Amino acid sequence: MMSLGACLSLALAVLGVESWSGEPRNWKSCGPPVLMKDIAPGATGSEPRELVHGNGVLFFTADDGAHGRELWKSSGTGGAGTFLVADVRPGPLGSEPHALTVVGDRVFFIADDGVDGQQLWVSDGTARGTRQLTRLHPDLLGIYPSLIDYRGALYFSANDGEHGFELWRSDGTPEGTVLVDDVYPGSNGSYPRALAIGGDGALYFGATFEDFVSIYRSEGTPGAVPLGGQSIGHYLLPTRVGDLLYFRLDPDGPVGVLWRTDGTLAGTVELTGFDHEMAGSSPPEELTGFKGKLYFRAGADRSPTGVELWRSDGTREGTHLVKDLRPGAGGSWPDWLEVLDDRLFFTADDGVHGRELWRSDGTASGTRLFKDLLPGPLSALPEELRAIQGTLFFSAELPGQGREPWVSDGTPGGTVPLADLAPGAASSNPRSFLRSGWDVFFVADDGAHGPELWALPFRPGDACD
Repeated sequence: MMSLGACLSLALAVLGVESWSGEPRNWKSCGPPVLMKDIAPGATGSEPRELVHGNGVLFFTADDGAHGRELWKSSGTGGAGTFLVADVRPGPLGSEPHALTVVGDRVFFIADDGVDGQQLWVSDGTARGTRQLTRLHPDLLGIYPSLIDYRGALYFSANDGEHGFELWRSDGTPEGTVLVDDVYPGSNGSYPRALAIGGDGALYFGATFEDFVSIYRSEGTPGAVPLGGQSIGHYLLPTRVGDLLYFRLDPDGPVGVLWRTDGTLAGTVELTGFDHEMAGSSPPEELTGFKGKLYFRAGADRSPTGVELWRSDGTREGTHLVKDLRPGAGGSWPDWLEVLDDRLFFTADDGVHGRELWRSDGTASGTRLFKDLLPGPLSALPEELRAIQGTLFFSAELPGQGREPWVSDGTPGGTVPLADLAPGAASSNPRSFLRSGWDVFFVADDGAHGPELWALPFRPGDACD
């Protein structure tokens, strides 16, 4: 007979709870990666997209070749299996669900049932519990599909044909899906986009008012407050670091400008700008919080250092280059910034080792090559970096082995291939690593099934059995 503790452990495993004792545990793989389901038999594959962690289940979209692209779910290596949730648009065209956003035990998404155009839908993971929430004018949810879980409800931008694009909220029922704030009264709308939650718990978004783009602060009720603006442009990449929210404003011109806000008008400050329309230049990209500061890629080819790793403490004087990894105007072009424990990992090309894995403790002296996976000037081209429970997952490409999944425990010696899914020189091209429950899911092509959903059993070390 199974003990009470074992029963509890099993139950929590099914639910995807990270630990049952409250104490941190070392996580590890408990077996090889497993193909979850050959959803679309043949070399084409179902091309899973938009993997999101739900309540004890993974939601994603896939095209099985018969129903078109629809909503699917998987309970992983230890669960009931991988299934089509609902055929929203019967027939081979598919409803093309996108912008999947989990709120509580439900997933919201935008889909087209072939009758009403793109509308907001919600699902509890069952066909019976999948339903349409809006009947707005067709495609009036498609321009800025920015959905976010805020205080237990879904907030999003939509146009009802009367107010223009404005801020909406849904509790998962048609009657509870309503306009929240008419920021710019009239039919033009304010076009809220890139919704994010700040360090003060408020909702932030970019909106347009009389040809000016500005960041707004909202409590999820009418009366959003503008915090700063500029001429026509774009609001991008909101990233919370501690009490500050960083973001990029691109005016109608060649400069991408880094800003930050603490939720007040006085605390909404322009930090620095970078020319991004010239070849070899980059505006602030890959915004990532690390040790209470913002790290990002930026630079211009006409600058002495080119495109390199930068950081900001939220002040103009504290926004500067971390290290010139590749001296000269070309730059090392850091990419795939990801935090693992107390180090920032990324890829870069220093002009000597090719594009390889680097790590940083946030200082110039502590920013160095982590491991040259393909020794010499050629590149292993690591991509898709994702830190999960003390392990760094990524893909890399080696001669004769193709592009395959790799893992790292944060040490060079513990950085090794995970599996050769596509034998020989072929590549499985793994991507979209995501933990859901006690599995790490990803998409890969083993050469026989096309791009499909895979999962690695990944659990606390004493839970592998």
